[in-house]
Amino acid sequence: MTQKIEAQKGVVTKEMKRVAREEGVSPERLRENIVSGRVVIPANPNHRRVRPIGIGEGLRIKVNTNLGTSSDHVDLEEELEKLEVSIQAGTDTVMDLSTGGDIDVIRKEIIRHSPIPVGTVPIYEAAIEAVKKRKALAKMRVEDLFEVIERQAEEGVDFITVHCGLTLSAVERLRRAHRLLGVVSRGGSFLIEWMIYNSRENPLYEHYDRLLDIAKKHDVTLSLGDGLRPGCLADATDRPQVEEMILLGELTERAWAEGVQVMIEGPGHVPLDQIEANVLLEKRLCKGAPFYVLGPLVTDVSPGYDHISCAIGGAVAGKAGADFLCYVTPSEHLKLPSIGDVREGVIATRIAGHAADIARGNKIALERDIAMSKARMAFDWEKQIELSLDPEKAKRYHEGGKSGEKDVCTMCGEFCAIKRLKDFFNEA
Repeated sequence: MTQKIEAQKGVVTKEMKRVAREEGVSPERLRENIVSGRVVIPANPNHRRVRPIGIGEGLRIKVNTNLGTSSDHVDLEEELEKLEVSIQAGTDTVMDLSTGGDIDVIRKEIIRHSPIPVGTVPIYEAAIEAVKKRKALAKMRVEDLFEVIERQAEEGVDFITVHCGLTLSAVERLRRAHRLLGVVSRGGSFLIEWMIYNSRENPLYEHYDRLLDIAKKHDVTLSLGDGLRPGCLADATDRPQVEEMILLGELTERAWAEGVQVMIEGPGHVPLDQIEANVLLEKRLCKGAPFYVLGPLVTDVSPGYDHISCAIGGAVAGKAGADFLCYVTPSEHLKLPSIGDVREGVIATRIAGHAADIARGNKIALERDIAMSKARMAFDWEKQIELSLDPEKAKRYHEGGKSGEKDVCTMCGEFCAIKRLKDFFNEA
């Protein structure tokens, strides 16, 4: 039984009650938004330790962290440390995108250690298994893919990215589009390669009803992937991207009819002036389903600082109505992220989400900033550090910059504006 089906029956589940309490919203209003598809709670019952979170309208913007090995670097302990660091930094979910080593073992360990929702991209494992067993990705069988999806659902994966909107007609439109950077989605490229080689329709689209059956059985939230997302600003908001979004809107309604929870994935590289249009397009075409965006990155020339480009785009997207921000690290486009990169990426994206929450009038976000202002006026450094999005870094900086003057820091010292006029404002 899915959260959506329970909500349709008028039931407020324990997961809904917890989310409502943490978000400061009415449980009944939350239930209604789950019924309408505007909110999802990714919480597979098979993931025993999962702490449910809500994603969607009227809720705090959430942040996702991508983890996972590559064929060049396999270290399970390092990935588990990244998981721990990302949780400490305040991420709301993680995705295991492993493509190297024993993927099954890695995923099971991440699920076992994770108290927050875990997502995957099943086509990764299916494609890699096909290469190992049949010597070619193109020789993957449809059954192979669905066996992987079923297995991951049984293990407790809470949400999965599935590129169901990639069709043969979309591939043909892509060929005629003369994109500068083609396809940058790894899962999308796997499926397109398979479709071209076999001259067959995308199995995730052709057998969509089977996918819905699995998702319904295990309450796996479908994250309908953007296999044709733009990988550079020059390709943003083009016909292939929009055609895929139109189809995702249709697939969303089919999933809702079966009681399956759905969110929609959005573009990666989008110039600032097109972000709001992209969000409004998704909300219109997909009837308000939660929007999960990678960034968006607002420039292509920020390698080493792509987490900043991501945060700028994420704040704009969040203000426009995006619900879920996928982090980007400083090593994006360059290498597999280190543990430090993961932390930096999570904090940068949390700043973006928090800034957008303030602009959207989220009460919890607003109250936190007011509390910070009061702590600054009172020179309560411990409280300031506690309220920081990255207390560890804030404390390190403050301890390295204590002034000889009481209370103040080395930025202004005895000329601290707040201290010099504090008595005047207290009297007022």
